[in-house]
Amino acid sequence: MLPRLTALILASALAGVLPLAGPVAAQDADPEVTLRFQHFVSPLSANPSHFMEPWAQAIEDQSGGRIAVEIYPFMQLGGAAPSQYDLIRDGAIDGGWVIPGYQPGRFPEAEALELPFMVTKSGEEASRAAWRFTQEYLMDDFADVHLIAAHMHGRGLMHVNGPAIEDIADLDGLRLRGPSRPATLLLERLGATPVGMPVPAFPEALARGVVDGGVITWEMSPSLRLDELVQSHTDVAGDRSLYNLYFIWAMNRDVYEGLPEDLRAVIDANSGMMASAWAGRAHDIGDAEGRAAMEAAGNEIATLSEDVTAQDPRPRRRGDAGLDRRGHGTGPRGAALVDSVRRYVAEETGTGTVPLAE
Repeated sequence: MLPRLTALILASALAGVLPLAGPVAAQDADPEVTLRFQHFVSPLSANPSHFMEPWAQAIEDQSGGRIAVEIYPFMQLGGAAPSQYDLIRDGAIDGGWVIPGYQPGRFPEAEALELPFMVTKSGEEASRAAWRFTQEYLMDDFADVHLIAAHMHGRGLMHVNGPAIEDIADLDGLRLRGPSRPATLLLERLGATPVGMPVPAFPEALARGVVDGGVITWEMSPSLRLDELVQSHTDVAGDRSLYNLYFIWAMNRDVYEGLPEDLRAVIDANSGMMASAWAGRAHDIGDAEGRAAMEAAGNEIATLSEDVTAQDPRPRRRGDAGLDRRGHGTGPRGAALVDSVRRYVAEETGTGTVPLAE
């Protein structure tokens, strides 16, 4: 909110010395529409800082001040993070940030994007692939909201209150937080005890010893105080992420359709592929900032060797196999979903092909 607040202060200061012409007066007029969007993390974390707030500013600027967008962190408008989709659909809020995986089984086809080692560690590249996949397969799933963007975060890695993971055997018995069904199934297959929970619950669970660590991104680490709550961070070798999460940025369909045509055009101009890539890029920026913060805190940072990363059947094949036995990637429809993700990722990374998991 800072850029908009700063602009308002400057406008107020200048109002006493400069006459207001037509366009400026339009900016200072009361907005025709106020949209209230909600999310569940710190306003200082990467996506709110580098996507949500700039997106809101763009909507306000391009509408000439006729739309105001208010962003509420930490579920301040009510409800819990797993209920966010329904809050938008039912009109309790005008829009917000949703992790479909917080409701396991409700949007199963989206899980193809979240399979182990499926997408690149670049949030922007993964998000471009995610938007294309969403357009092909998921629009019917989200038909009762208006979809603005669909995106992924950057690299997902392991954070443990103990020494860095050096071998798969080091995971045996560890109680690790997972954000989604694919992530918790993967942790189980790797020998850990998975504990599913949304991100707002993670710091308290760590502080109370309910979990020994979990999987999450670099960019969320500072806002979750992982520099204080864990001792080590372990990534995997290669350019594919150990796990990832799929997000949507959406608004209530009736609210969107009730806007005048020219204001809907402003929303549309900040939607789709450009908004999805923008949201993913925000995570990449945050990943660099988050890793730097953990390094500055003196935490141990490690990467599993290529041999351990490719270990048969763990983690790659063991993770994929466990998920496939539950219906993900099996059968004609499942195979088509997985093949489409791989194709889109390959095309968005410029690699041409993505090797199939053996």
